[in-house]
Amino acid sequence: MSPLCQPKITARDKILAAAVEISHENGAANLSLDAVAARAGVSKGGLLYHFPSKAALMRAMVETFVARVEADLEDTARNSGNLLSAFVSVTGEECAKPIPGAAGVLAAIAEDPDFLKPVKEFQRRLLDRLQAGAKSADDVLLIYLALEGLRSLRLFDLDVLSKEEQERALKAMRMRAKDCGYSYK
Repeated sequence: MSPLCQPKITARDKILAAAVEISHENGAANLSLDAVAARAGVSKGGLLYHFPSKAALMRAMVETFVARVEADLEDTARNSGNLLSAFVSVTGEECAKPIPGAAGVLAAIAEDPDFLKPVKEFQRRLLDRLQAGAKSADDVLLIYLALEGLRSLRLFDLDVLSKEEQERALKAMRMRAKDCGYSYK
């Protein structure tokens, strides 16, 4: 893509990216508006224009994280035609690498547990959609719980599965997801 066709990165996006980086590198306790502004290359006033408080910045970090996960899932589902298989694929890919934005989500939740609301709402919508189109809601529920368990192990740096064990689990879930008969809608 030529530089002229690339989407412009806004100051807001730079600020959010800087906040995620700082959360990931230094932990939630070291997320300060001054550090974020410096990392993003904006003045503190510029940061406050977009995010009038640390809480507003953290809320936006959570919402951006959820939107990214949802967009990845929808793109994969459109290509595969199976939402449950897409969920297995997207979550498997996330578990194989650092989760971008996850540290920011944890920082936000530590600051204010109400920031979990958009995550909970997304998860509920997703589970409802997965179960509505499946031959076996029980199989969907088990796959959902297994995937969220893998994600939680990764998120909290508690990975106890070997790479081979994780791949076996994902392979088994992929097979079961295909058998559930869910079509993307």
